[in-house]
Amino acid sequence: MYDLDNYYPLGYFPTPLEKLERVSKLFDGHEIFIKRDDNTGLATGGNKTRKLEYLIWDALQKGCDTIISAGAQQSNHARQTAAAAAKAGMQCHLMIGGEEPEVYNGNLLLDRMFGANIHFTGERRKGEDIPELTETLKSQGKKPYIIPYGGSNRIGAMGYTRAMRELKEQIDEMNLQIDYIFVSSSSGCTQAGMLLGRELFNVASEVIGISVDKDEIHGRSLEIYIAELANDTADLLGKANEFVVTEVTLDREYDRPGYAVITENERHALKLLGENEGILLDPVYTARAFYGMLDYLRDGRLRNNTNVLFWHTGGTAANYFFADKIFG
Repeated sequence: MYDLDNYYPLGYFPTPLEKLERVSKLFDGHEIFIKRDDNTGLATGGNKTRKLEYLIWDALQKGCDTIISAGAQQSNHARQTAAAAAKAGMQCHLMIGGEEPEVYNGNLLLDRMFGANIHFTGERRKGEDIPELTETLKSQGKKPYIIPYGGSNRIGAMGYTRAMRELKEQIDEMNLQIDYIFVSSSSGCTQAGMLLGRELFNVASEVIGISVDKDEIHGRSLEIYIAELANDTADLLGKANEFVVTEVTLDREYDRPGYAVITENERHALKLLGENEGILLDPVYTARAFYGMLDYLRDGRLRNNTNVLFWHTGGTAANYFFADKIFG
């Protein structure tokens, strides 16, 4: 039975919820907070840990001994998947886009350190070759479990449904109202889980996803996919919630440069948060989303006298790969 309390423990929760004191002073009429999912603990932390707690639990329940997943060369999901498999005593195979580099660094280096078997797949970075690998592993007597790109399915989405329960407990204890939540959105699973959790646990916040990747998901727009995934997760948990695409707030203004293209926007966000709060973003996901939040604040798109939360989804290891683009 699928339940929010059935999971394989991988991280340290609750993650901190703290005020960005110095950043808040830059924007009159707003108090700005951060949810530190860069501190989830597994393999330098990140949002995928929450999803993997449910995915690994499901794999073990089904008697599987091998994990298969996919991602780009600097995939945060691949890094945490490799670490989760290692902790659970499972073999891990990663289908990684691009060609094998001469030197492994950033997330790719960590994948290797966690013992993952890495298969380089050229332009096919989203798991297109997984079916063939699955059959090969089965022929070798393995029992593989496929974790989709980004851990994005209704089982993974339960991680952020539970995360919203965690947030609700924290803000109630702090006697705090959060009016807006900003989060990076790529494969859609984090935002879908948050959408469901917001309704289940009465979190009165508008969730604003900042898109970082222009690709569609399974041939559908990301907005449609998020609504469908939220509904599928509700069904899995036996809940009656029904979401429509108009309930998904997703801003695509900031993904125009393309996935993993580092611009002055990302550099500005990295510098501002680092120099004011001593907190590291990553250049692909969280820096783009944080810049989007800053843009909303500067342009007056948020109501005055409100509390704004940035949900930090991790990814710090990628800074070491993109260093020349950040400071070049």
